Amino acid sequence: MGARGDTSPSQGPKRKNMKKKKKKKKKKKKKKKKKKKKKKKKKKKKKKKKKKKKKKKKKKKKKKKKKKKKNKNKSSTTTTSNAQPCGMATLKTLMAKACTMLSLAIRPHQAPEREREREREREREREREREREREREREREKERERERERERERGGEREREGEREREREREREGERERERERERERERERERERERERDREREREREREREREREREIEREREREREREREREREREREGNHDLCKHTEAVADAFALRPVARPPGLAQFA
Repeated sequence: MGARGDTSPSQGPKRKNMKKKKKKKKKKKKKKKKKKKKKKKKKKKKKKKKKKKKKKKKKKKKKKKKKKKKNKNKSSTTTTSNAQPCGMATLKTLMAKACTMLSLAIRPHQAPEREREREREREREREREREREREREREREKERERERERERERGGEREREGEREREREREREGERERERERERERERERERERERERDREREREREREREREREREIEREREREREREREREREREREGNHDLCKHTEAVADAFALRPVARPPGLAQFA
């Protein structure tokens, strides 16, 4: 088997495939784990839902049972076996009637006296109830008075608190106004700075323009210098030509004074 860094055909692809397989396996495992987790969560949710449903059903059943029991108790208090469940008021009336009938059956001669006594007792009870009601009303009135007092106290406190709050608000407003003024001042300062910067920029631009003008002037001067140089060159050229002409003339004159022996072939050109 080759070394780790070996890239021979027998080693390379094989190792690559192994890596690929390993990666695939890892991915599959991860997917399976995720699926399992999801399934578990779903199961838990289902169980919870089922439990809740069961609890609700149980509660409903209990309520129904309680209601049934209550109705049963109501029906058992009636005088006749075939009587239907009745209201509380009817039940009380029936019981009172039954009691009256029973007392008449036991002591018929004492019935009116006993009835009057009972009536007086009931009247006294009603009076006591009215007294208690009046007491409760007085207590309620006192409570209302105390509440009003507390409300007034709270109102005064609220008023003072409101005043303090208004004072704080005025202070905050003053602070905000001062802050706005400071901001405006800063803005003005920034504007002045920008103006100064613009002035500096204009000055720099003028300086650059002057520099360019100087540059152009130098360039023109150079051009003039070149032109003068060319002029001098032409002058020298003309001077040289003049000298040459003079020399040529002198040579021609010299040749003209003495006869020149021409070769025989050139006689025709004389």
